[in-house]
Amino acid sequence: MNSYKSDAVILTAVVTETNAVMQVFDSWKRRVVPGDAQKYYETILPRGDRELHVLTAQQKVMGMTADTLLATKVIEIFRPRYLILSGIAAGTGDEAKQMMGDVLVPDVVWDYSTGKYVGPDESEIRFGDVGFLPRPMSIRLHDEMKRIVENTVGMPDNECRVHIGPLACGSSVVANANFVDKQIRGLYPHTIGLDMESYAVFFAAENVLEPRPMALVAKSICDFASEKKDDRFQKFAAYTSAQYVRYLLEKHLPFS
Repeated sequence: MNSYKSDAVILTAVVTETNAVMQVFDSWKRRVVPGDAQKYYETILPRGDRELHVLTAQQKVMGMTADTLLATKVIEIFRPRYLILSGIAAGTGDEAKQMMGDVLVPDVVWDYSTGKYVGPDESEIRFGDVGFLPRPMSIRLHDEMKRIVENTVGMPDNECRVHIGPLACGSSVVANANFVDKQIRGLYPHTIGLDMESYAVFFAAENVLEPRPMALVAKSICDFASEKKDDRFQKFAAYTSAQYVRYLLEKHLPFS
């Protein structure tokens, strides 16, 4: 039986997210895997009377295909106890309830892009002369991980505002409020955000050989997936996400 070889691997999708992880965690060293062109970095994170072995890697392009490959590789190579996706996402809630930099932790990740394109009269989800019949697939967060995250909400030493709920995942960037209303809220009304990688991380963690890591997505809001979408808050959101991931590793995730 194989066993865990590392404590956590943190995945990112873009340079802004990678820079935040590299900043929040220090003393990174390059980890070379023979025959693999992927860049891996590792560091040691002190925690009480032990040290955590943490690695990070950035996928080469955005999206679920690239993230599924990278997630599967890091699991097979490093056998982490936790597989964590850090970075930025779009919020979907009322801007009075969600703020830039708030951390979104999904208890369900679901793929909104699966389905069938049909004529406009064949579906209630319509965009001009195109209709869409959704067939969403979903994966739930492990119950133990959900309890851990819930216990951090509002804790005095937690500087991040955390929202827990469904996260929609798809293959395209969304900057259209009408799309969010029809295709996102219409299927999962309580969806808290959108991204392009979360479903891949959960899928990989659930389907690899044992020992399987426990997956977690912790992404921070950088915009609200509307026509007002811009890049102003990406660095800030990436930073709060990485800070929350470090907070979990240092104080809450079990390693016994």
